[in-house]
Amino acid sequence: MAKSPNGQIHGWGEHLQGYVNVPVVNKAMGGRSARSFTEEGRFREVAALVTAGDVLIVELGHNDQGSLSSQGEDLGKVPCAGSGNETCKSTVNGRPVIVRTFPAYLIDAGNAFVAKGGKVVFSSMTPNNICESGRCTYTPSRFTYFTKQAAQTVGHGSTFVDHGLYTAKAYQALGAAKVNSFFPFSNKEGGRDHTHTSDPGAMAVANAFVKAVLCANDPNLMPLLKYHSQDGAC
Repeated sequence: MAKSPNGQIHGWGEHLQGYVNVPVVNKAMGGRSARSFTEEGRFREVAALVTAGDVLIVELGHNDQGSLSSQGEDLGKVPCAGSGNETCKSTVNGRPVIVRTFPAYLIDAGNAFVAKGGKVVFSSMTPNNICESGRCTYTPSRFTYFTKQAAQTVGHGSTFVDHGLYTAKAYQALGAAKVNSFFPFSNKEGGRDHTHTSDPGAMAVANAFVKAVLCANDPNLMPLLKYHSQDGAC
C-alpha cells in the first residue's frame, strides 16, 4: 500500500480516499513483513492512535515469503513456519531472537486494535503480475489462508476480504497487455519487477479492493463507502 520515496512506485492505499467518506490514514511502509512491522513497533504505533469505531485494514504477505532455514542471513522479515503458535529460534545481527508465525503476528495486532474499540478488516495480499507470461493465471498464496485464519481467530470486530482474488479477476478482465503496463519497473537483478505497480496499476488494485468489500458485503467497511455498486458480477 505504500508509495515509494522516489514517487514512481505507487500503492493502492493512496487511492482509497476516493472511495470512502471518512479520512484515510495510510500507515503502510514499504518492504515490511508482519514480523518486521511488529518488531519495529509499527503495529503498536497504530494501536496507540485507534479510537472506538475506527476501521483498520491489515494486508501483508509480499515480504513474508521464504523460510528461515533456507534464506541464509536472517534479515528480520521471514516468519516462523506454521499456522499457529509455533516459534523458531534465529539470530539477527548476532543477537538471538524468537520468531513467531505470520498469523500469530496478525492475530496479536488484530486483538490490540479490537481492544481499543477498533474494527479490523484482514485483507488477503495482492498477487504479483499474474499476466507476466502472456496468460493471466492466479493461484492464491498460503498467506491468503493465514490472513483469513487471523480474522476468524480474532473474531468479533474483525472481517476478511479477498483482495487478492478480486485483483486477479480485475487483471484477467483487463488482459495481459494492459496489466503488464502496470509493472514498468526493473528489479535489482535487471529483470522485470512483477510486484510494484505504477499509479494506474495502483488505481486498478484500489478499485479491486472496493469490489472485494462490496462482494463480501463487509459490515466494517460497507457503511463507509461512497458508492455501493460497481460494474460486473462478483
